[in-house]
Amino acid sequence: MKRNKKEWDEFQIYLEEFSRLSQQFMARLDTEKVAKIDVSLPELLLPEQGTDFSKCIELLEKQIIPQLSAARGSRYWAFVTGGATPIATMADWLVSIFDQNVHKAGDSVASLVEHQAIDWMLELFDLPRTFNGLMTTGGTACNFLGMCVARQYAGKLQGIDVAKEGVFALDVEIFSTTPHASTIKALGMAGIGQKSITKITSINHTEKMDVDDLKAKMSASHAKAKIVIASAGTVTATDFDELDKVADVCKQHKAWLHVDGAFGLFERVANGSNGKTKGIERADSITVDCHKWLNVPYDCGTFLTRHLDLLEASFDVPARYLANDSSTPDFMSLGVENSRRFRALPVWMTLLAYGKQGIKSWVDKNIQLSKTLADWIEQSEDYELSYPCQMNVILFRINASDLTNEEADRKTIELMNKINKDGRIFVSPGQWQGREVIRLCISNWQTDDSDIEIAKKLLTELADSKSSRVQT
Repeated sequence: MKRNKKEWDEFQIYLEEFSRLSQQFMARLDTEKVAKIDVSLPELLLPEQGTDFSKCIELLEKQIIPQLSAARGSRYWAFVTGGATPIATMADWLVSIFDQNVHKAGDSVASLVEHQAIDWMLELFDLPRTFNGLMTTGGTACNFLGMCVARQYAGKLQGIDVAKEGVFALDVEIFSTTPHASTIKALGMAGIGQKSITKITSINHTEKMDVDDLKAKMSASHAKAKIVIASAGTVTATDFDELDKVADVCKQHKAWLHVDGAFGLFERVANGSNGKTKGIERADSITVDCHKWLNVPYDCGTFLTRHLDLLEASFDVPARYLANDSSTPDFMSLGVENSRRFRALPVWMTLLAYGKQGIKSWVDKNIQLSKTLADWIEQSEDYELSYPCQMNVILFRINASDLTNEEADRKTIELMNKINKDGRIFVSPGQWQGREVIRLCISNWQTDDSDIEIAKKLLTELADSKSSRVQT
């Protein structure tokens, strides 16, 4: 490095400090509180002349690092959170070192790595090569792309190029039962509107779509174009829509089928997979998160579609200085960003290092551990399982046998706050059948039996054995 030689000569010092801080942080994951609830940051003025590197490190080490969560650790069970594997972590470090802009081919191999990573994802999930796609920032971005390309399809049916002419003349209706919040957000961003959803009823006491109701409401619709948003693993109950049947209805009505499989798509690699995702290969577009069960660092998702031409039509803006001589669209023409991080590298390295069986092993382990803890909760006198554990999500609350619903809700929320304040595990709130529940999701490659025992011990400590009532 010829220019700014002094700064690059000091880079070795930076690397040594970086290594020290990284190792210290990793060493504390098992002993510190999983989440830092009460955090603060002192006000600092923007430096006029800059700050000495050693002072920057000192502030980082004293003010920032101690207040970071152990989200990559084995007991961060809120939301759906993976934990970056060593190989994925290393790859992500190198992404910053390499600093590639994966917007178009022609200056490095980075675009080819992303194409190969997409191909490997299709192989991992046993999806046909008629799908193609790109890496995104995560499930929200994937669902946004799904709504944009579905919008373009809806316009095509009506002779409208939505990307060029806008959505104002578009006549489209959305059908869904349990859309993720990010999909509702995506509908707003895409200009279709969050209120455009026609609610399809769920099958009794589940979050699964009632296909008969879908048929009836789609048949009654006068919209010129229809979009169905289906779920392969709902975020609360991990229920799966009957995708093959849904696809049949979509085919009949020439409707676009988008499937949110952010973490549920991994059911396809699980041991004893019972076909819950059968029919997803017929979807027009699919969302899957990599920073969830693939356990790569934030942020990374994969958007898949069988309609690359419509995706390109949605996002391509011709400019001479960005011209592409290839028959394959550049990634910048398939998504929101013109400038794109080399997100595919941690995915590529993970798939290369662990292979299909390696990923399958931690998915299977997470499912088995989830069901072990769910069984323990179900047998407990102090807690009740709110819904059978379908895969890796557990819904539970305090034993409400002699409490009003309102009392049980209040005590369940108090219990969750107490669990998170304790810090041995971290969970998130949820609602099931109108009642407050605690939601726990295991999707970290490191989680093992010892973590489950820690959770059992904590829940036992929070229960009053004499009164069979949780202390809150």
